[in-house]
Amino acid sequence: MDYTVAMQRAIALSEKALGKTAPNPIVGAVIINNSGEIMAEGFHDRMHSADHAEIVAIRNAGDKAQGSTIVITLEPCNHTGKTGPCVEAIINAGISTLVYAVSDPNADAAGGAAALEAAGINVISGVLEKEAAYSNRAWLTKIAKNRPFFTWKVASTLDSKIAASDGTSQWITNELSRADVQLLRRQSDAILVGTNTVITDNPHLIPRINAEGYSHNPIRIVCGVQDLPNDSKVFDALAQTVLVKSKELHVLIEKLNELGINQVLVEAGPTLATAMVEYGLMDELVIYQAPSLLGSGKSFFAVDHPTTLSEKIIVKHMSTQVLDGDIKSIYSLENGA
Repeated sequence: MDYTVAMQRAIALSEKALGKTAPNPIVGAVIINNSGEIMAEGFHDRMHSADHAEIVAIRNAGDKAQGSTIVITLEPCNHTGKTGPCVEAIINAGISTLVYAVSDPNADAAGGAAALEAAGINVISGVLEKEAAYSNRAWLTKIAKNRPFFTWKVASTLDSKIAASDGTSQWITNELSRADVQLLRRQSDAILVGTNTVITDNPHLIPRINAEGYSHNPIRIVCGVQDLPNDSKVFDALAQTVLVKSKELHVLIEKLNELGINQVLVEAGPTLATAMVEYGLMDELVIYQAPSLLGSGKSFFAVDHPTTLSEKIIVKHMSTQVLDGDIKSIYSLENGA
């Protein structure tokens, strides 16, 4: 049987919980019958329940789970945490086949596939592995590198300017691009800026959209040593704000790990963001470019690198989208610094 369609649905389900699962991964699961028809589905959402995606799908399937196939984006866990092992629930439900995309790299939870095979359940792995791993890249990066995944958001002109010479910066991009940024905020666990950004721009850093299933706003992280005005918008009660009073990036990482954060949206200015690139912390660049030119002004990348092309930073293009004339492009910086 071709499990592609079922896995695509499971991936889409997992993405419904972006920003709602930290410190856990996003996971989607569907249960299908022998004809490939979806009988039940579920995804992990810590805002509403500790139950993992498999448990939700099995509960929704009821007696129909007997003899069925469960299709999951991540290998089922084989340990007891806040909930029991998912492998135990799969066995007890009478499921005959497990199909999953990505093996669990977390040593504490791995081994689910082997345990299910030992129980006589047919196991198929690696279905749409690349696609599922991309959706879950924040958590996978956290497990691999022991730090959150950092996405750098930039809004600029075609010549890479984020503000004019007089300091004005609102609005470079159009309404559609700005709405898309609000979705990025909503799907993040935290939003990071430097103290200079708070002093200069006084941002609120609250997603200006309400999305189904989101009961809280991302944590606001302010990094730097400058004192902030007491009336700064980041100090209101609409979200938690954490001050990291240091310029040392390892101190920032320690605090983010302590908070259990998977994904950070970086809305910092050029100084902090560029330092993160040079430190090897930035994983992804999402840049919104407006069809305009400024010539002079502030550039989003602050370091004055040598002029020779051999020392340029290479990034990997992932996707491009046109937003009513603006261009949104996503680049991977994994090997960029």
